[in-house]
Amino acid sequence: MSPNADANRHPADFPRRILLMVTGRTPQVVTETLYGLAVAPPAGQRTFVPTEVRIITTAEGAVDARLSLLSDDPGWFHALCRDYGLPEIAFTSAHVEALEDADGNPLADIRTRADNDRAADQIVQRVRTLTADAEAALHVSLAGGRKTMGYFLGYALSLFGRPQDRLSHVLVSTPYESNRDFYYPTPYPKVIYTFGATPQQQRPIDARHAEVSLAEIPFVRLRDHLPGQLEILHKDDASFSAVVAAMQQALEPAWVAVDLPGGGLLLAGEHVVPLAAADLAFYAWLARRRLAGRPPVRIPGQNRDKWTPEQQAEFADYHREYSLEAERANAREGTGLGMRIAGAMTYRFFHDRKTGIAEALEEAVGPLAEPYCVQAVEDGRPAGYGLKIEPERIEIIDDGLG
Repeated sequence: MSPNADANRHPADFPRRILLMVTGRTPQVVTETLYGLAVAPPAGQRTFVPTEVRIITTAEGAVDARLSLLSDDPGWFHALCRDYGLPEIAFTSAHVEALEDADGNPLADIRTRADNDRAADQIVQRVRTLTADAEAALHVSLAGGRKTMGYFLGYALSLFGRPQDRLSHVLVSTPYESNRDFYYPTPYPKVIYTFGATPQQQRPIDARHAEVSLAEIPFVRLRDHLPGQLEILHKDDASFSAVVAAMQQALEPAWVAVDLPGGGLLLAGEHVVPLAAADLAFYAWLARRRLAGRPPVRIPGQNRDKWTPEQQAEFADYHREYSLEAERANAREGTGLGMRIAGAMTYRFFHDRKTGIAEALEEAVGPLAEPYCVQAVEDGRPAGYGLKIEPERIEIIDDGLG
């Protein structure tokens, strides 16, 4: 099924439906969120009954979750499913994933920068893996865990989320909010006690009267606006910081510099792109045209016999302009190469230069090379070629020869 079809497909209609959360020392956010999704969704919204629940937590949080949610007693997750007749949901100890340090040991808590980095990497990896399944809908809740864990989880969903994925936070009415004995509104009377320093300060409340609701959080889906072949998106071992850096570069407008006195180099963003003299002169020629606000270059077809007088005159103008740039290359190289470049200006030469530049850019820049390439910028017969980079993001570091 195509991504466009998924955009109109409700998350509840996917065969695999995953609730993913980060938790800390308050595992009840899992049952509260499940209740808000599967039992009492916001008004006007369909229920979303997960087929599996997954938790990312610390070593301490993993113990709390297994004892509170999955044990025989109290086993609050199983109790919720029984109380509301929910279908079987895959949620076992194996679905509780404890974060690990660099040596593979469970993290008791996140207290250092290294712990923070490891948590970010593992959260991103889990979201990347789950969103790779086209037949899965992912619901991510930010209700639990440390604030940094929630941030990493939400940001990871922004990086990898698809139309069928959702982000939410659970809201619980007072005095049930943050009550360690409250896990969900029961369909029968269930007496719990408010927190107090002394028994006299505690008072009984009925869990069935609690109000639990989900607040869906809109988020920007970046993956739809990035090169599909961006390799780092598919590398399981890519760190959070590396993914963010690649995304940032992909989203920023292209910036290019033609460094003529620096040995003849093309600088595409942070990448150095070595070009042959002919290709560099060609690129510099098109860059100067873009800076001057000149129209795109239209090179007629290979059959020169069919060129109109206007096309021949246009080609002659291009030839003269390019020859000036080639003379600069000749002066820099001191080899006479410039004249040979100028003399070779034909339809085939034009497209050889275009192809050579593209190959050099792809080698140096990778999947983000496309904005820097010579490409069709205006339709027509023939099409108009040039650079799409905005003039204010083009720099020519000249050598005083022009």
